[in-house]
Amino acid sequence: MAHHGGAWKVAYADFVTAMMALFIVLWMLNASKQVQEAVGGYFRDPRGTAKVVGSNKNGSDQYVALKKEDMTKLKEELLKSIHHLDQQDKLKNQIEITITPEGLRIELMEAPNGTFFELGSDKPTPALRGLLGVLAEELGRLPNKISIEGHTDSMAYSGRRDYDNWDLSSDRANEARRLMQSEGNRADQISQVRGFADRRPRLPAHPEDSSNRRISLIVQYQVLNNSEVALPASVTSQNAGDAPPESTELPERSAATPEAQTP
Repeated sequence: MAHHGGAWKVAYADFVTAMMALFIVLWMLNASKQVQEAVGGYFRDPRGTAKVVGSNKNGSDQYVALKKEDMTKLKEELLKSIHHLDQQDKLKNQIEITITPEGLRIELMEAPNGTFFELGSDKPTPALRGLLGVLAEELGRLPNKISIEGHTDSMAYSGRRDYDNWDLSSDRANEARRLMQSEGNRADQISQVRGFADRRPRLPAHPEDSSNRRISLIVQYQVLNNSEVALPASVTSQNAGDAPPESTELPERSAATPEAQTP
């Protein structure tokens, strides 16, 4: 029998490698977006040298240290995602995102006839479910803690004698928490759920205005040192030389009354 050498082993090894690569590609094509992002994050930083790396059930992503001014990039990313959901801008006047000393504040304000919750109830509308789904997907990639607040106007709650605005604001905030956790936020990412009733109106001069009825989501600064916070690398893809954002703080609120907290 003729001796053919070992060249065939090299060819066979190349064939097996090619087949393995093919199977990986086919698997990736059928994997969820979160898995694809997780695998992509590994190839972007295989040695794990990124300054901060976070992961959750949505997959992994790189995080880098940013100055607080760069929170504006996160704001822009959120506005793009919201516009993709609400392309006709029907909710434009009822969503306000501002950069405050405590973090990025997202206000979801009610219209006179209700938009995000049924009137006098903590039952969410489809509009709220869709919007919180988008926000949870984006914010769930962050390492930053999130607090959720519920607010009402000054009109007395008339649905039940044993239920008032404190209960309604707390229940609405807690319902927002449940929806966001079901859509992508980690359970340990929510730091607080608070109900303020009508004690912190958005428009103090008009306490009965419907915009005082709102849910507030605060993406809190995650301090890495004296001047940095952690955000995803995708948020910083813009030029590092971008001008800092203009301050858009909400009017100062009174903190003289106690807060109603839910677990």
